[in-house]
Formats: sequence, structure tokens, C-alpha cells
Amino acid sequence: QLQPVESGGGLVQPGGSLRLSCVASRGRLNSYEIGWFRQAPGKEREGVSCISHSGDTTKYADSVKGRFTISRDKAMQTVYLQMNNLEPDDTAVYYCAARGTTGACDPTYYVYWGRGTQVTVSS
Repeated sequence: QLQPVESGGGLVQPGGSLRLSCVASRGRLNSYEIGWFRQAPGKEREGVSCISHSGDTTKYADSVKGRFTISRDKAMQTVYLQMNNLEPDDTAVYYCAARGTTGACDPTYYVYWGRGTQVTVSS
């Protein structure tokens, strides 16, 4: 059973950048479609970006298009989320999740979840 593990969160000023990483402490990440999701206090968990098993297809929430980039390094069995020009509204716990099938970037359909990493954007 896959166990994703996130890293790279932290405190950053508005306009700054962070890169989140997702690896697997158990299982092989390359076998799965991977998504990044986030949840802010008092809000529902939402899809941020997802990447297909091959890495050829990527999806982004409208709120992060042009600022965030998802990628995967098959050799390193790692999925990254590069976040640039961060805004206070990006503040949330970010989760990496995996699914064995292909589909919408919707947390409902993702099966394996990491514990999350906190991203705080504040001056």
C-alpha cells in the first residue's frame, strides 16, 4: 500500500516561492496518478494540481494557473509542486495524494494520502 510523504512547506512572504516534494515511504510513486490538494482553516479540501502517470497531462485550479507548476521525476520517484508568486490566499495545509486510475483532479477520487505540509504566506 502506497504512503505518500510531503515536504517543503514553510513560511514565505507574499510574492515568494516554495517547492513542495512528494515521495513514497512505502510503495512506488511512479505507478500512480498524483495530485496536490490543499485545505485552509474552515474551508473544504480543494484540488490544486494533478499529474498523470506518464507526466504528459497536467491539470491546475484556475486560482494557481500561471503561478504553480507540477512535475514528476520518474528516476527519483518524486512529484514536485513549484509555487511562485505566492499569495496570502495560498495559505493552507498541502497534501499529496495518489490514485491508481485516471480522472478528475478531485480529492474524492484519490485513495492514498500524505499527512500534509503547512504553507503560510504572510508578511
